Amino acid sequence: MDLGLMDRAYLVTGGSRGLGLASAQALVADGAKVLVSSRDEAAVAAAVDGLGGAAIGMAADNGDPDAAGRLVAATVEAFGRIDGALISVGGPPGGTTADVTEQAWRDAFESVFLGALRVAQATSERMTDGGSLAFVLSSSVRSPIPKLAISNGLRPGLAGLVKTLADELGPAGVRVNGLVPGKIATSRVRENDARIGDPDEVRAATSRTIPLRRYGETEEFGKVAAFVLSPAASYLTGTMITVDGGFIRTW
Repeated sequence: MDLGLMDRAYLVTGGSRGLGLASAQALVADGAKVLVSSRDEAAVAAAVDGLGGAAIGMAADNGDPDAAGRLVAATVEAFGRIDGALISVGGPPGGTTADVTEQAWRDAFESVFLGALRVAQATSERMTDGGSLAFVLSSSVRSPIPKLAISNGLRPGLAGLVKTLADELGPAGVRVNGLVPGKIATSRVRENDARIGDPDEVRAATSRTIPLRRYGETEEFGKVAAFVLSPAASYLTGTMITVDGGFIRTW
């Protein structure tokens, strides 16, 4: 199936590892060009090296109010266009509501929520022929995760933002969707499992509750992200797309 990605250009934030990197790899494999970003300059450089000549990188913190504009401008300057963005900001600090400080909430809101909104706004303003935005969210959109109070508070708000942006940007041909990963084998998920107990034992026990009886691989998520961003998904907008092997027990 031709996704129609050849020579299209995308911004991938949080693109130096995990779900973001896997998504960038899937986009490039189908002919797209990408700018990958994260806060870690060395990790960005390593990601770009691995992606080959179709990728460039920029170190940026989504919590910086100027970051979104700089990232989008750099994408357009390098490739002459921007056709969308995968918006991933990483996970906020863990902890219960009793553990997390008010400053941690404020910092996370600036990065996780406002940072994502700024990237969406900056990207949509520069797209001239429709395009696609995809937000990497969390299963906390559907059900709270123990000891991840900040994620439980902010991610559902981003899901509402996805629906709102889909309404507002749809008349211009811009599609906006949310990607909801379940248990994907990333370092972040392993860290979350370690909050519960031995991460290997937690993974084994959790896998028994997943219909497919395993954690997903980042490549499996990346292929879904590439499809959602591509012209092949031309009538898909305003929805939460769950990539979880059946793990989440809600509709």
